[in-house]
Amino acid sequence: MARVAFLGLGVMGGPMAGHLAAKGHQVTVYNRTFSKAEAWVTKHGGQAALTPAAAAMGAEIVFACVGNDDDLRAVCLGEAGAFAGMAAGTLFVDHTTVSAQVTRELAGVAGSSGLGFVDAPVSGGQAGAENGVLSVMCGGSEADYDRAEPVIAAYSRICRRLGESGAGQLAKMMNQICIAGLMQGLSEALAFGEKAGLDGAAVVEVISQGAAGSWQMANRHKTMLEGRFDFGFAVDWMRKDLKICLETADQLGASLPVTALVDQFYKDVQQMGGGRNDTSSLIRRLRAKG
Repeated sequence: MARVAFLGLGVMGGPMAGHLAAKGHQVTVYNRTFSKAEAWVTKHGGQAALTPAAAAMGAEIVFACVGNDDDLRAVCLGEAGAFAGMAAGTLFVDHTTVSAQVTRELAGVAGSSGLGFVDAPVSGGQAGAENGVLSVMCGGSEADYDRAEPVIAAYSRICRRLGESGAGQLAKMMNQICIAGLMQGLSEALAFGEKAGLDGAAVVEVISQGAAGSWQMANRHKTMLEGRFDFGFAVDWMRKDLKICLETADQLGASLPVTALVDQFYKDVQQMGGGRNDTSSLIRRLRAKG
C-alpha cells in the first residue's frame, strides 16, 4: 500500500480519496475549506493538512482534483504548493480537467525538480466517483503511468495511457465534445416526443436497444422526462470544459461547429438560473421555447 496525498475533496475528489483509504492506502487530504478535510478524516480516517505542501510531505504519490487551471497552479506552485513539499522521485497525478497547456507547463516544472507528472482527467461523473468506476485518460511517461495505474485502480473501471503530457487532457476534450452533441440530440428527441404526445419512457425502452442507444440515454432520460436536474455534472463546469475544447480547437485548426452551438445553448440554461443543474438540463431551454 502507498502513502498518498489527495488535494481537493469536492463531489469527485472526496469519493476518489475515500476509495484510496478503503483499499488500505495511507491518505493525507487537503481541501481549501479545511472543515471539509476534517469531515473527510472523520469518515475515512487518515490525516488532514492545512496546505498542499504539508499534505504532500512524505507521500509517494500526490493526487489532485480541483476546479480549473488557476486552481491547479495554486495547489502546485509556491511555498505552500504541493511541489514544495514533494521529495525528488515523488509522482504528481492530476485528475482535474484543465487545458493541455497548463498540464505541459506544470509537468515541465515538476520534471525540473525531479518529480513525475501524469495528467489523468476522468469521466463518469459523481456516480462514477462514488461507485469507483471512473474512466481515466492519462498522459505522461510510461514509467510514471506504470507507477500511477495500480493506485488509480482503486476508483477506475478503465485507465489508459494515451501519450505524453497533455494527451490525457486532449482525450478528455474529445469526451466532452461527444457528450455535448449527444446530450443535445437526446434533449431534442425527448422534447419532440413530448410534442408528439408519445410516452417518452416507452420509446426510449425501444430505441435504446438500437443504434440510438448511449450512456446518456440510459442514465438520464428518466430524470429529463421528470424535469429533475439537481444532481450530476453542473452546467457551469461543462461550459468551463467546452471553453477549453473550443480554444484548443482554434489552436489546432480543428472545426467544432456543433460543440460551439451547444455551448451557447448551455449559456441559455445558465441565464435561466440553471448553472448548477446537471448537463441533461439542456432540455429545459427547448421546453421553455414552447
